[in-house]
Amino acid sequence: MAMELPEPVERIVKQKVASGEYASEADVLLQAIRSLQAQDEEVAAIEEGIADLRAGRTQRFEEVQAELRRELPFLKDE
Repeated sequence: MAMELPEPVERIVKQKVASGEYASEADVLLQAIRSLQAQDEEVAAIEEGIADLRAGRTQRFEEVQAELRRELPFLKDE
């Protein structure tokens, strides 16, 4: 897919490649898309949490803390 980027975006992409941070322009754009996808997933999780709160689907902190300690061994000593 060939596309034309606005000059400011193209400049940023080229700078990222020139800095050695990315191997190619395609790598920069792929990472940007991955970041957008991650952001979308985070927003969806926040919206789901808000919906749960509004619907009364909550847990006491102590219950959550106990569950985390069971599932995450590095928290057991705390």
